[in-house]
Amino acid sequence: MSETTLDPEDNKIIVLARSARARNGAAEGAAVRDETGRTYSATNVALPSLTLSALQVAVAMAVSSGAESLEAAALVTAGDGPAEADVRAVHDLGGQRLLVAGPDGTLRQS
Repeated sequence: MSETTLDPEDNKIIVLARSARARNGAAEGAAVRDETGRTYSATNVALPSLTLSALQVAVAMAVSSGAESLEAAALVTAGDGPAEADVRAVHDLGGQRLLVAGPDGTLRQS
């Protein structure tokens, strides 16, 4: 599936994830869309006392803002893709659509 055939709302969360990653110079960027259409974007956190993936941070932001479910999630990474813990975090809120794109926005997995 190319960007031109990707649903505009799904493309939007990939763009948000790419922007967050680029803005912070982070290894990963992620964005999620909740059941009301609100979006949350984040990057990975790597502190001596706290390590979270970008998807974990984005899901936590959605939950702390009152989201009850996720329509979709996107991860932008140069790595292989989401860790199992990332997939579980998305599924915890009922999210079934997890898009994975490279740093250039090319969709690698949906």
